[in-house]
Amino acid sequence: MLIKPIRSLLTLEKPLAWAQLSHQKVRLAVAITGVSFANILMFTMMGLQSLIADGTTTLLEHLKGDLFLMSSFSPSLRIPLALTRAYLIQAHGIKGVTTAAPLYLNMANWTDPSQLNQLPDDENQGDIFGNQVRVIAFNPSQPVLNIPEVDRYQGHLSAANSVLFDRLSQPSLGEIPDLLASSGEVQTLMAGRRVHVVGLFSLGSTVIEKGTVVMSDLNYVQWFGETALTHVTLGVLTVDPNSDINAVQAQLKAHLPTDKVTVLTLDELIEKEHQFTQNDPIGIIFGFGSVVGFVVGIVIVYQVLYTDISDHLPEYATLKAMGYSDGALLRVVLLEALLLAILGFIPGFATSLGLYQVLTTLTRIPLIMQGTVALQVFVLTLVMCNVSGAIAMRRLQSADPADVF
Repeated sequence: MLIKPIRSLLTLEKPLAWAQLSHQKVRLAVAITGVSFANILMFTMMGLQSLIADGTTTLLEHLKGDLFLMSSFSPSLRIPLALTRAYLIQAHGIKGVTTAAPLYLNMANWTDPSQLNQLPDDENQGDIFGNQVRVIAFNPSQPVLNIPEVDRYQGHLSAANSVLFDRLSQPSLGEIPDLLASSGEVQTLMAGRRVHVVGLFSLGSTVIEKGTVVMSDLNYVQWFGETALTHVTLGVLTVDPNSDINAVQAQLKAHLPTDKVTVLTLDELIEKEHQFTQNDPIGIIFGFGSVVGFVVGIVIVYQVLYTDISDHLPEYATLKAMGYSDGALLRVVLLEALLLAILGFIPGFATSLGLYQVLTTLTRIPLIMQGTVALQVFVLTLVMCNVSGAIAMRRLQSADPADVF
């Protein structure tokens, strides 16, 4: 007995909701544009936030290691604090640890090779033309990077003043790949010293680092001093395949001073970087931008639905007189909100894909549309439109059949 009325109600709601939206094409276009704009703003903010978070973990995802030693005082590898090398020696003595290799991270000024002829006579003044690059150093006999091109040029890293250059670095550092392809070798200045680029690899720049170079630990000493090798940024440990990583991690924590050394798995290290990024000012700003986009969307959709309800208030009052409850009419309004969410999300998503590609081309920073970000924005769009519909429903409740008859 109840199925037929429910079925008839559903068949009424769907065309009625669409008829209400499509009755005025200009208003519908404005509403879709507004929802799309809110989507683009949320996609941009979340995408940039994800870009910063992923950029800080790109290096970590290319490490050859199972466990990692890090200074307990270092909140992130973006703020690297030194770890005494003696702790790596102690870690190597733990059963199950097969290798314990040091990784060094630092920053140095880099001069675009095309500007070398503009330098003063004193080479050390060349830094005024430079940009900051991230320096990654390790012992070539203990490789810590899972990058085939770095392994291929491993023998070249031992040459004096030689480095490998990330081809995905920012253009402001110079067109190193083109120069290397044409001449076979590139010379420039790094921190006021002559450096030879002997090969390329691909890692990717970030918002923080414009580029990256890889060098041997012995060359690292030439730039950062004789005591540089005693201060390790990250200890990269490999564990015997027959050993349990968690058990080895527990042994390391038992034998090393936990107030000075933190022992992390790769997942824990990546999560540590993500947490730092989310809580730093840049992450908070981008998160606030997403909230602004959400609020803007609510206001736009609310205005559209409120105006639509106001224009058709007599018709809604007539439906009430015919026996339709507030709940049934609310479903009509919410279905309008759902249609706006879907119709607005599609162009917003497509536009954001193009925007991501443009930003990637301009900055050489890989900005990829992630499924998690797309899902979050879609869910937020649904919530945004439904909240607007629920608020606009207050206007619908004022529709009184007595005002019509």
